[in-house]
Amino acid sequence: MARYVAIFVLFLLIVGVAGSAFVVDEREQVIITQFGKPVPRSADGSFFGKAVEAGGGAITKAGLHFKIPVIQKVRRFDRRFLEWDGERNQLPTKDKRFIFVDTYARWQIIDPLKYFERLRDEQGARRRLDDILDGETRNAIANYNLVEAVRTSNRQPEEGDVVTEETSVLEPIDAGREKIRLEILEKAQSRTSDLGIEILDVQFKRINYAEKDVRKALEDRMIAERQRIAARYRSEGEGEASRIRGEMERELSQIISEAYKTAEEIRGRADAEATRIYAEAYDQSRESREFYELLKTLETYKKTFDADTTVVLSTKGDFFRFLKKAGG
Repeated sequence: MARYVAIFVLFLLIVGVAGSAFVVDEREQVIITQFGKPVPRSADGSFFGKAVEAGGGAITKAGLHFKIPVIQKVRRFDRRFLEWDGERNQLPTKDKRFIFVDTYARWQIIDPLKYFERLRDEQGARRRLDDILDGETRNAIANYNLVEAVRTSNRQPEEGDVVTEETSVLEPIDAGREKIRLEILEKAQSRTSDLGIEILDVQFKRINYAEKDVRKALEDRMIAERQRIAARYRSEGEGEASRIRGEMERELSQIISEAYKTAEEIRGRADAEATRIYAEAYDQSRESREFYELLKTLETYKKTFDADTTVVLSTKGDFFRFLKKAGG
């Protein structure tokens, strides 16, 4: 009988030790609850006393820890940076323009006791962050004009940028998107300070113009501006093409004129050389000169008379003299 009692007691000890030991990972922090309520940690590090340790009752040190088995339960919370991804919402600006704003944030659990008491778990925290961050984003966007939400600074166009009439008359901004973002972050942090969490960062994922409001008008204006620039480029191109064609025609006319002048000079020199050769050939004797005169006269007859020509000649003219000789 004593043997069975010893075995039973040993079994209870094993179960008790196994139920009281737990391991804390480096990526998590732990609180112990007893009947659903957090149990404060005593100054010696255990959960068996009532003297609460300064700084709360969470276990953040990784390793092996102990609790009262069965009665106490382990609640684990993430120590890492957590993500919050907001919904894409259509929000009004101060000047009554609508834009789509999509934001995201990073947050962390810094006080697990407060976090457990106020929010219970991560799902509850995300619901509360939805209310806080969406609300602060809506309030911030509503306090500024559209130009403040879509621009960051009054940057001047740099060398190489295409400067258009639209960009040259942009309205200067006082705040800008970055200041709006910091305002959302500051106000959201103040609202989460008593929840045991800290919002580390808030960023705009995307800001889009509303399809039926600003976006269509902006696209039409951009299209018109690009068409105006294209028309200017085409006009400049046509002017340059006309100038090139004018220079080409002028140079062509000059080339043709120079070529005609050169051709006439060559032709004149050739005619002079031919005349000189003819003169040398037909000026050898009196008979050669008379023969040359006869040839030229016959060529003149051929060009002057035809079958229907009637000519009255003087008896003293050269035409009649050669005809008379030919008849004799």
